[in-house]
Amino acid sequence: MADVALVCGGRGALGAAIAEALAARGDEVVVADRETVDLTDADAVEAFWDELAAGGRTPRWVANAAGGFRPGPVSASDPESLRLATDLNLGTAWWTCRAAARRLPEGGAIVNVAARAALAGGSGAAAYAVAKAAVVRLTEVLALELAERRVRVNAILPSLLDTPANRAQGLAGGVPPGELASVVAFLLSDAAAAVSGAIVPVYGWS
Repeated sequence: MADVALVCGGRGALGAAIAEALAARGDEVVVADRETVDLTDADAVEAFWDELAAGGRTPRWVANAAGGFRPGPVSASDPESLRLATDLNLGTAWWTCRAAARRLPEGGAIVNVAARAALAGGSGAAAYAVAKAAVVRLTEVLALELAERRVRVNAILPSLLDTPANRAQGLAGGVPPGELASVVAFLLSDAAAAVSGAIVPVYGWS
């Protein structure tokens, strides 16, 4: 029987590449995005996982690739911009991790997508950098909490994605989504059974 893999944010450039990579190796992929569930809503996420379990599709693998970026300095920030950055980048990962922590079987794994900005926030990206830094801490703490059950939790730190939109803006040196997806697929596999609590930089040449 195929393992079930849940890809949150699976319609975005990176999420779609992760879903494709996991499906290509034979996993049964479930995509969660704004059309299927509000990943910023704790109750909605719990209900979504209950529906999966009721259908015999409890995931073994979870990729949290949902998120969003809006530039802006601290001096021009407002409560709504901070709330949005937190909900999209930390909240989506937090509520899915909470649901997964209660249900993943032994040998399961979670990969959270943080960002290079989590370690070295750049000017004009304060809310995003703070939210992604929180994703890193969430990953490390949850890895410890789930160690006894042999459920692994890791994170990747992309820098710049090589997408048509980024190239159109003159942003070069990004990592193709498929190459990032390969790293996620490795972490969501038995080949990475000894890896948990890792924060993996995937910067490419940027």
